[in-house]
Amino acid sequence: MFNIVSYILFLTISSYITIDVGRRCYHEGKAYLKYLLHDEGLCLTINRILLGCYYLLNLGYIAINLTTWNKINSLEEMISITAMRVGSIVLILCVLHYMNIFALYFLRNKLTLK
Repeated sequence: MFNIVSYILFLTISSYITIDVGRRCYHEGKAYLKYLLHDEGLCLTINRILLGCYYLLNLGYIAINLTTWNKINSLEEMISITAMRVGSIVLILCVLHYMNIFALYFLRNKLTLK
């Protein structure tokens, strides 16, 4: 019983966070990419590819995460495990976001040095 509730909570929260962050990064990232690359067509293509990869990676991680849970026996365990799993998703999103920003920044620097 606790496992089912925990799965539903985890899937709901992590899917919402993944979709909302992806949508926000896609819309706000357009201006950042235009500033870095100065080519609107290329910026749109890169932004779409980043969004697709982002969704695939995160939804895959969420699916894999569901397969590694042990049996949950109490409400305290359910809250703790669900919070840890959602927290790991948020940390991964943060790391991926900053890796993309730094990669694009260094790509821009490399392109301007030529």
